[in-house]
Amino acid sequence: MLRKNWIRWASALVLLLAAFALAHALDNSRWGAGYFPDVELTTQDGQKVKFYSDLLKGKIVAIDLIYTHCVDACPLETARLVQVQRKLGERVGKDIFFYSISIDPKRDTPEVLKAYAEKYHVGPGWLFLTGKAEDIELISRKLGLYSEANPNNRDGHSPSVLIGNQTTGQWVRGSATDNPAFLAMMIGSFMTSGTGRPAAKQVQSYADAPGIKLDQGRYLFSTQCAACHSIGQGDKIGPDLLGVTTVRDRAWLTRFIQAPDKILQDGDPIATALFKKYKQVQMPNLRLGDADTAALIGFLESQSSAAAVHQPAEDGPHR
Repeated sequence: MLRKNWIRWASALVLLLAAFALAHALDNSRWGAGYFPDVELTTQDGQKVKFYSDLLKGKIVAIDLIYTHCVDACPLETARLVQVQRKLGERVGKDIFFYSISIDPKRDTPEVLKAYAEKYHVGPGWLFLTGKAEDIELISRKLGLYSEANPNNRDGHSPSVLIGNQTTGQWVRGSATDNPAFLAMMIGSFMTSGTGRPAAKQVQSYADAPGIKLDQGRYLFSTQCAACHSIGQGDKIGPDLLGVTTVRDRAWLTRFIQAPDKILQDGDPIATALFKKYKQVQMPNLRLGDADTAALIGFLESQSSAAAVHQPAEDGPHR
């Protein structure tokens, strides 16, 4: 009996040691604790967290780099990911987590990051993080999101998002300003494969999908503007643009679309009023040329004209 018990305990000990060895090997694999830095960061609520052990380990994540004073990509980047978050619904904060890490930690304090998140109507399950500059650079290099200083790129970084499943080792880098439905599918379906979590329902084959005809103005609005604006569905992060071409001078609209940051810096009264009304959210400079700007304004005109046929005259825009 004693010998049998000894064999049983010895077998259990071997299995336990094997489990510890496997866990140690996983933690020190390319996608474990041996690769990702476990430096300390601070959330927008002032909570201290460890990058690997608290934020990454065992989770499905979407990570991007931002800074709150950015006037080019970051506003659109954040607004687009808000759309993705809404498409994923209650899963964000449960089995999917969003992280935006500031590359300007001197100015982006927790309080500043919290106000920034509120401006963009960010929901639960999304942390905005700051920390030591050297730790953030280390993280960005490890994640493949680091951008070298470039005097020709005042934005300071590319609007990329890293989507990953730390458990399975699946990682994909893409554009944070991509189609929100595509990004939501990548996060919610592809990244959950092999985890035991329910996958998304099968979608219809692309071959069977109806053709889509988009003119240039409609395309520009859907890809560059729809994250912050609607046409006839009410204000979002920015104003509803229904009828905007009837209440704003075309020359002013052209200047504002092409260089919103410059017009604001010059103290333009309309731009200043809009900036104050919409929680000081900076409209990004999308670097649109004359042809694209004209196409976008033409699309807004056509949408406003079509809506005017179905609306009483007194129901005009209020901006």
